[in-house]
Amino acid sequence: MDFIPKDKFYELRPDTLQYVRKLFDLDKPGTMKESVKILNEWVQKQQHFNKKDFTDHYLEMTIILSKGSIERAKRQLDQLCTMRTLWPEFFGAFKLRNEFDRFFAVCQTMMLPKLTEDHCRTFVTKFYKTDEDLQMYFYRHNVVLGEYLKAHDYFSGLIVVIDFVEADLLTYLKTANLVQFKQAMAICFDGYKPSVKGIHIISQSKFIDGLVTLVKQVVSAKVAARIKIHKNHESLHDFIPKAILPKDYGGEERSLKILQDELIDLLSSKEHLDYLEGMNAATTKESCRRKDEFSEHYAGMPGSFRYLSVD
Repeated sequence: MDFIPKDKFYELRPDTLQYVRKLFDLDKPGTMKESVKILNEWVQKQQHFNKKDFTDHYLEMTIILSKGSIERAKRQLDQLCTMRTLWPEFFGAFKLRNEFDRFFAVCQTMMLPKLTEDHCRTFVTKFYKTDEDLQMYFYRHNVVLGEYLKAHDYFSGLIVVIDFVEADLLTYLKTANLVQFKQAMAICFDGYKPSVKGIHIISQSKFIDGLVTLVKQVVSAKVAARIKIHKNHESLHDFIPKAILPKDYGGEERSLKILQDELIDLLSSKEHLDYLEGMNAATTKESCRRKDEFSEHYAGMPGSFRYLSVD
């Protein structure tokens, strides 16, 4: 596919497709089409895959998120399908508008509509309260969003902004379910595999070092080196253009509340819920997988393997 359909919420730059493909040496005529064909042929041969009818765009975004490497794309796709089997509680056709009202009352979280000049998306989360009972809702929301992006969007990397200015960071650290946290981060960083260009944490809390230590446990050394702490939102402007940031952060984009409402409607649409239902089938049948293959790639993943007959 040599064009990206216009999306209701997410904006692209006129040269996004060409820029991102060139970034990973996939811009020559026919190169991406051939790469998608190779990946799809591999998918059809995987006896342990319960779903094999991934769209060309989904496979292309898997290759892009794998920095153009088909071998990395194979591992990423296999890992995400395995995670749906291991941790089904994170995945589902969740109706955000009806089922997440309590969560959205204490947290605003979204991927912003505009791309940076180097075609990166910016993910913003602002916590107003840290409630242990609502943390799983945050993880599930991110999976619902991640699936939408893989189905509709196109970008080269990710900038993360986490805002704890109005939330009690100590309460968050005390109540965080560490197993769930590590599983959720594995889904994000190994399952969806975005190229993280920076993690910006806004907080004046003296407990910020504890949060940084927690995050560093689940990201690579390269990503850990890109963590930056901000006392207020003004210093974000040195890293993210005002044209992209919401008004809440001194930017020119619509407010967090307006963006959140628009995104909830989009992610709660029948079209996306039907799509999520279909993606729920993208699991693995581990009895058809070589056990040494599982041990090599997944034995280090956090949490329980109760769904799999492996040690």
